[in-house]
Amino acid sequence: MGEYVIKLPDVGEGVAEAELVEWHVKIGDLVREDAVLAAVMTDKATVEIPSPVDGEILWLGAEIGDTVAIGSPIVRLKVAGEGNVVAGAKSPEVTAAPTPNPSPQGGGGRASATEAGVKPVAVSPKKVPVAKGEPAPQSPSLLAGGVRDGGAAPRAEGEKPLASPAVRLRAKEAGIDLRQVPGSGPAGRISHEDIDAFLARGPQLARATGLARKEGVEDIKVVGLRRKIAEKMSLAKSRIPHITYVEEIDVTALEELRAALNKEKRQDRPKLTLLPFLMRAMVKAIADQPNLNALFDDEAGVIHQHEGIHIGIAAQTPTGLVVPVVKHAEARDIWDSAAEVNRLAEAAKSGTATREELSGSTITITSLGAMGGVATTPVINYPEVAIVGVNKMMVRPVWDGTQFIPRKMMNLSSSFDHRVIDGWDAAVFVQRIKALLETPALIFVD
Repeated sequence: MGEYVIKLPDVGEGVAEAELVEWHVKIGDLVREDAVLAAVMTDKATVEIPSPVDGEILWLGAEIGDTVAIGSPIVRLKVAGEGNVVAGAKSPEVTAAPTPNPSPQGGGGRASATEAGVKPVAVSPKKVPVAKGEPAPQSPSLLAGGVRDGGAAPRAEGEKPLASPAVRLRAKEAGIDLRQVPGSGPAGRISHEDIDAFLARGPQLARATGLARKEGVEDIKVVGLRRKIAEKMSLAKSRIPHITYVEEIDVTALEELRAALNKEKRQDRPKLTLLPFLMRAMVKAIADQPNLNALFDDEAGVIHQHEGIHIGIAAQTPTGLVVPVVKHAEARDIWDSAAEVNRLAEAAKSGTATREELSGSTITITSLGAMGGVATTPVINYPEVAIVGVNKMMVRPVWDGTQFIPRKMMNLSSSFDHRVIDGWDAAVFVQRIKALLETPALIFVD
C-alpha cells in the first residue's frame, strides 16, 4: 500500500488561489477514480475537484472557507501500490477537517480550467454550524411546587418531556404544554401531581399558546459565493461615493411595440423583454457619453474608457447574486441581445456559466422584475462607474393637460461614481435613455 497526494490543480488562467467551499468526502471514506472530492470557488465560478485514483481518505488539508494556493496539497489517500509520495517523505499531520453533508450537484458545464476533469458546478450555499448556542441539558433542581431555580424554562429547548399516556391525555384536554411542566419523577418524569402543581400556579402558564421563547443561536460561516458578494459590495461602498438619480419613464408605447413584435413568433427570434430595448438605448446614450462606459482604477488614478460596451446583467440565482456579461452589446441588435441575455441567464441559474461569462463588464443593469419596488439605490459593480436599475412597471394616472389617463410607468434608479461622473452628466445620460424608451422607434434609427 502507498500514499497518493492530490494538489489543488490550476483552475483558471491567472488564478493563484481558490476558496474551499465544500467537502464531498471525510476521513475514512473510500473513493473511486473520478469521484468528486471537493469544490472550490474563484471569481464566482465554482469548480469540482475529482479524484484521479481509487483510495481511502487519510487527510484533508483545509477547512470550509479557507483560501488554498494552486499546487497546495488538499487530500492524501491510501492507495494500492506505491502511490506518488516519495518514500521517507514527511506526512502532514492527519486532522479531520469539517465535512458538511452536501447533496450531490447534478449536471454542470466546464469552466476555464486547464486541468482535465475539473468541472464547474452550481454549489448551493451551505449553513456551516461552527458553534451552537444551546446549553447542554442539565439535571434541574426542583423547588416546592415544581418550579426550577431562577424561574427558568423547565427543560432545554428540544428536550422531550417524559410522561405516561394518561398524563399526556390529561394535559392535552386541559390545553397544557408539557414542555412547560417541571417533572418530579425519575429523569424529570411528569406525574398527575406535577400537573396539579402546574395548574395551581395560575392559568397564565397552564394554557398552551403555541408560542415559546427561543434562545438558540446558529453561527453560519460566510463562505463561497456569499463571501465573494460581501467582499465586492464592501469594496464598492467603501471606495465609491455613490450618487443615485431616479427618473420616471412612460413605457406605454414601448410595451405596445414589444407586444406587437412578440406576436410575430418567428423561430429565429426570441421573445422580447424590456432588457434588450434598455440595452440598445444604453448603447446609443453611451455613444454620446463614452465616459460612462469605463472602469476606474482608483489606486493608479486612471480611468479605462472602453470602446466595446460589455453590459453586465445582475441575476439572482439559487446560490446568490452573479453578473453574467453580454459582450459587445454595441454590435448586437434587439433580437441578438435578447438571445444572449436568455442564454446567459440559463447558464447562471444552472451554474454552468464560465469565468469569462461572469467577468469583463463595463457597465451593469440591475433589475428585480415585478419585485423592483418604486425606487432603489443600486450599488455600483466595482470598478465600473455606472449602474442602471430597473424598477417595477405600474399603471398610473398621468395628467395630459386636460384629463388623467392611464399610462404604463416605470422608474429607472441609476447610480454613478461621483468621483468621475458629475451630477449633470448623470442626468443627461438618464434623460437620453428616457427619450429613447418613451419614443422606441428612435432605438432602431442609426
